[in-house]
Amino acid sequence: MIEFVFSPDDAARVRFAFSPVWEAVGALRVLADPSRRALHLPWLRAVRPRLEGLDLGLLRIMVPATGYVADFLTPPPSTPLPDFAAELETIRATPRDVVVEELRWSGSRGTPLLPDGPRGPAPPDQRDLTADPEGTLAALAEQLDAFHRVAIRPFWARIQELLEGDVLRRSRAFTERGAAAVFADLHETVTWENGVLRISRPWEYHGGLEGRGLLLVPSVFSWPRVQVMAPPYQAMLSYPAAGVATVWETRPERAPGSLGALVGRVRAEILHALDAPSSTTELARRLGVTPGAISQHLSVLRSCDLVTGHRMGRRVVYVRTPTGDDLARIR
Repeated sequence: MIEFVFSPDDAARVRFAFSPVWEAVGALRVLADPSRRALHLPWLRAVRPRLEGLDLGLLRIMVPATGYVADFLTPPPSTPLPDFAAELETIRATPRDVVVEELRWSGSRGTPLLPDGPRGPAPPDQRDLTADPEGTLAALAEQLDAFHRVAIRPFWARIQELLEGDVLRRSRAFTERGAAAVFADLHETVTWENGVLRISRPWEYHGGLEGRGLLLVPSVFSWPRVQVMAPPYQAMLSYPAAGVATVWETRPERAPGSLGALVGRVRAEILHALDAPSSTTELARRLGVTPGAISQHLSVLRSCDLVTGHRMGRRVVYVRTPTGDDLARIR
């Protein structure tokens, strides 16, 4: 069990960010064992042909389906506006001693340290990856860059839409109702009680946040699990983003008849689709309607105080108002 004990000031230091590198590492776990993450099979079917001929041998070793992944491969996001190239430079700048320590820790946890070696630590008569940490780090960064280019970047727009929507939804809940509202439906393994955040994990930690607060990182590819970092690292909790089941949808959803009869089919579909905050482009993709038509319907819904828009970077993300939430319950 992990227990983060919040001081009176720690709740004000809760912040959100997301990470293209974390998504890439999560996607590698899907590749390692698709049966554990069947939700992502549509992505996997689309990506597998693109991976042919790509050298991912070292990455596949260092990112198993479950278990420990070297922390230097998943640096905590430093900005709410993520940039893969900047994150990759952070990985490349990992100190040599940290690389060696975490590679050895990987081996001690059962991850093979040689591409063709047996399961477990490399035999002593073979050169393991810690003998050349600079070369190992450079190779990992190169393979991660190549994987991101073919497996994440083509899908990043829809992934980013979902992650931004989750941040907006939970930020609003935090502002309106406090920390308890943020953690209430974060994940089944996460509970909040009397200033203590508990996460059910197979390792132990109990302590404060060392004045640095908690970083919450929504993710698509982490589904269905959470991932945690504890001090002395930046305390961080990565969790499946709300609405993750919709991210690979390609066919429009059809709203039930009652609400459609009341406000019109497309407006009803928009209200139901806004269970997770979305942009005009994302709504158009999911509902099979042109962005221009979606904009017109959103304008009507806004004038009726059923939805509201929030600017995030260069995009506007729409959410239901409380009145819109009530109306969306009509089926």
